[in-house]
Amino acid sequence: VQLQASGGGLVQAGGSLRLSCAASGHTFSRYGMGWFRQAPGKEREFVAAISWKVGVINYADSVKGRFTISRDNAKNTVDLQMNMLKPEDTAVYYCAANVDAPMYGNVRSKNFYDYWGQGTLVTVSS
Repeated sequence: VQLQASGGGLVQAGGSLRLSCAASGHTFSRYGMGWFRQAPGKEREFVAAISWKVGVINYADSVKGRFTISRDNAKNTVDLQMNMLKPEDTAVYYCAANVDAPMYGNVRSKNFYDYWGQGTLVTVSS
């Protein structure tokens, strides 16, 4: 399974960006998908996740109400719409996949995911 993240860039505070993650594989509809981010000098942290079944969604408190995760199983993609961006959102953003049609588990944990994309840099200027 390969994951390719794109859509990062430089944006002013208050602006918006849309990240996209394209996944390989024939069973994408059974992948649990997540977005994480890692700022310089900090650990990788959970941002958002969407389940494979009935689209259960989770957000980190820091992005709730500003970010929206969605998936398109026909296109094998998961997107992260980021609005009202803040300088503290600056980070490399990674998409991740659990390909085992998970029914349980902590989607906020890095250990939940089997595969990771290469990351895309988001820089928010003040």
